[in-house]
Amino acid sequence: MEDLEHLSAKAYHDFELVKRAMEGDQKAYSELMKRYYDSIYFMMLKMVKSKDDADDLTMEAFGKAFKGLAHYTPDYAFSTWLFKIATNNCIDHMRRQKIKPISIDKTYENDEGDEMSMEVKSQYLDPEEKYIKKQKIKIMHDIVEKLKPRYRTLVELRYFKEWSYEEIAEHLDMPIGTVKGQLFRAKEIMLHILKNSKDKI
Repeated sequence: MEDLEHLSAKAYHDFELVKRAMEGDQKAYSELMKRYYDSIYFMMLKMVKSKDDADDLTMEAFGKAFKGLAHYTPDYAFSTWLFKIATNNCIDHMRRQKIKPISIDKTYENDEGDEMSMEVKSQYLDPEEKYIKKQKIKIMHDIVEKLKPRYRTLVELRYFKEWSYEEIAEHLDMPIGTVKGQLFRAKEIMLHILKNSKDKI
């Protein structure tokens, strides 16, 4: 049995969730996402300065982490491992688009106290980057088309039309809490579709 004394209570709970997820417990996947989705998203947003890209990269990070759970060992906290995957994936994304990172002094500290440096990208879009972005948007639209109508409408309003939660709630005559909850569920479904898709973003 592995020595887990070095893990904090939070990290130990994450490890238990990872074990359950590897056994096929979908609720464990969901809880891991709920615990870290916002943290990863805001870290991605600091790096790429684009809400759309940050959403996509967050989903990709969870997809890669969930696919690679068998490679996770509790030598480090799950959050540290996940944040590293997210950061590396984001840097790869920036390199693919030939975006030169600009280092800034700020660092991001995760829940276990580990610091990661932040980078921001140039706002210049060259022809290759525009093509890649267009292809990525097409794939995302294809995935959204597979959602149930109520989820599809929410995703389109929030991420394609960039409406606020308040605007969506008023337009659909729904409580803001319901809008946020259903959008989170829609993201989970999209992540599942993305994990099982032959297309890659």
